[in-house]
Amino acid sequence: MKSSTVIVEDGDTSVLCDPWLLDGAFYGSWVHYPPPAIEPEDVDVDYIYVSHIHPDHFHRETMERLDTDTPVLIHDYATDFLKQNIERLGFETVELPHAERTHLKGDLHINVLGADNCDPEVCGSYFGCGWWMEGASDRTTDGSTQIDSMGVFDDGESVLVNANDCRWPLSEQACMTVNEQYGEIDMLLMQYSAANFYPQCMDDYTPEEKREAREEVIEEMYRDAEGFINVLEPKHVMPFAGSYTLSGSLTHLNQYVASPSRQEAYEHFSTSDTVEPDHTEPVLVNSDEWVDVKTGEQSAPYTPVDPTEKIQYIQDELSTVSFPHESDEMPTVSEFEEVLDQAYEHFDAKRRDINWESDTTVLLELVDDRVASLSMAGEGWEIVSEREARQVEDYVRMNVDPRLLYRILRGPQYAHFNNAQIGSHIGFEKEPDVYERPLYYSMSFLHA
Repeated sequence: MKSSTVIVEDGDTSVLCDPWLLDGAFYGSWVHYPPPAIEPEDVDVDYIYVSHIHPDHFHRETMERLDTDTPVLIHDYATDFLKQNIERLGFETVELPHAERTHLKGDLHINVLGADNCDPEVCGSYFGCGWWMEGASDRTTDGSTQIDSMGVFDDGESVLVNANDCRWPLSEQACMTVNEQYGEIDMLLMQYSAANFYPQCMDDYTPEEKREAREEVIEEMYRDAEGFINVLEPKHVMPFAGSYTLSGSLTHLNQYVASPSRQEAYEHFSTSDTVEPDHTEPVLVNSDEWVDVKTGEQSAPYTPVDPTEKIQYIQDELSTVSFPHESDEMPTVSEFEEVLDQAYEHFDAKRRDINWESDTTVLLELVDDRVASLSMAGEGWEIVSEREARQVEDYVRMNVDPRLLYRILRGPQYAHFNNAQIGSHIGFEKEPDVYERPLYYSMSFLHA
């Protein structure tokens, strides 16, 4: 189907995985190309499996148009956040224990594993659900996906592993558990791209620096993907998940997004000398087509996207898209002041909770040449002039539409920092150019 949205079928039993069928995830910025050819109401399945909360996997607008009589399968997470969000839409939620094979119908079974294999020693040193490069000189992907899960489907003969957004090496133990339980893997559905804001949102990078960083991230993501292949040793591997196109006022960033085409990923895994199992064969299918997990037989050959047609579509259609927050009235400085006290208190409680502090100052552009200056060491916040903000030495400056920022500060029911970040709505400038993971984790709690 699209991105990480697929249907797993065996006999008369079917499971829709991570439904995102309507354009406009992440506050309008993420869309599909080619555009979706199927409406949510046209999907008739026995179960829905949602791997985690991000809107390209749990897309609220898509879910609202699916049949609420369909049970939704999720991992039994430590918190009920995903469960509560699903049930608010009227679905029955079935929480599945970690690494336990569960019978669905007919011969089809599912087994859902936490990305970190539910091992505190694996996830304990990470913060949040984002991954990142540790620093400008050490670009190794070792971020956390604690909110993620992988789903394993089998019918007693064939085994399909849907790795979703699980990251390497965080999920190495989970992969080893799958090997112990199943042995031979027939098909691996595997993310191959960086569904995140780096490097396209680095406002202080030159175009050439963004292009260079893009290539570095792509190569790193390929190596991470090969980690899954080399441990699971599947017969077939399908590059999927994380494929998206930016719309609206963000279309100019598409050239820097570290998400190669699926065809490029296919060619890489077909020729890579670091993919160890010689028998692993990459496969690709178009939307509305199928592939047999056991044999690799396909309903039709894969037709790659025409890059020229895509560029034309972006120019003609996607560049005209408006984001929901763009219809809001522009907030005033006084309105920002009213929410910043409670938002900073909430943020600072999380900062103290993880026992982290920094000399870095976070600068948030407001309106009327005013900037919110936030201490990362518990010294509070203040609103300063643009001139004063430019005199700060160690900083992370976040440039975001004030209307979306006001939604974020008001609370998650309006917008959330992490989703705005992944959606490429936030531009970043850093001095020095290092990534402090706890800072961005704590910023996800900057809301009233």
